[in-house]
Amino acid sequence: MLNRRHIRVKVMQIIYALKGNENDDLKKDERFLLHSIDNMYNLYLLILSLLIEVQSQAEAYLIKSQQKHLATAQEKNPNNKFINNAVLIHLKNNTLLLQELEKRKINNWKLDNEYIEIVFKALLKSELYKDYMSNTTASFQEDKTFVIIFFKNIIAPNEKLYDYLEDKNITWLDDLPVVNTTIVKLFRKMKQNATEHYFLPQLFKDKDDKDFAIELLQQTVLNNDAFSEVIADKTTNWDKDRIANIDFVLLQMAICEFQKFSSIPIKVTINEYLEIAKEYSTPKSSIFINGILDKVVKEYEAKGKLNKAGRGLL
Repeated sequence: MLNRRHIRVKVMQIIYALKGNENDDLKKDERFLLHSIDNMYNLYLLILSLLIEVQSQAEAYLIKSQQKHLATAQEKNPNNKFINNAVLIHLKNNTLLLQELEKRKINNWKLDNEYIEIVFKALLKSELYKDYMSNTTASFQEDKTFVIIFFKNIIAPNEKLYDYLEDKNITWLDDLPVVNTTIVKLFRKMKQNATEHYFLPQLFKDKDDKDFAIELLQQTVLNNDAFSEVIADKTTNWDKDRIANIDFVLLQMAICEFQKFSSIPIKVTINEYLEIAKEYSTPKSSIFINGILDKVVKEYEAKGKLNKAGRGLL
């Protein structure tokens, strides 16, 4: 679920928060980093649980319509295609998923049911829903395609839902694109015989990624003074106060990767931090960072200081 770029973003956020704060407890910072990353999994589960609750809302809506005093023939014999959607039923009946939601105390939609109502009403008004419900027959592929489009067109761009998530956890806004992409990928690759574990992917792709997150934080913080000197040497014509704090952190992290991570190619490091700068810093930050890192790389190459193992890593 978690890619290397987002790991770098998480580390950047921790180091940025440390600027100006006296804190010698690196272990505490590591725990905070891992907690922040784990919180991303809570967001993932929260979004999946929204789909479960929308299906339950639809079921309750049909039952209520059937029980009307003057129910129409259509209301008495409703089209159950949506509430019987194979993908939604899989989520609803997924014991492991439900246990994980309970374990993490993720019950937001029980407390804030109005957001389920908002999404459900938007669905009912959509042409997507009308087209899907135009007949009573269904296939697994059709059910899956419908859920993907429903998610991409109605849930993911919903502004009220976006505001709600921002109010609950400010860091979720950074996590949301990664989480939404993960969910769509899982739906696309889902097979009809998917196990209950399918929707409980590992947060880190492997142990190397988790180690990378911790070591990047450790090495950048522990070598803060040394990396700052490198930056100062390459920005002699710049007033330090004119360098955006985020740019300074990104430069430190990039230099850390140059020096401490022998298996990561130089070009990968530079490209990753340029992309992060474009998203999180000033409009001209990526140009500034690229210029400084180019000077650093040329100096390291000239002095044989680039510690890169393997072919094609420069």
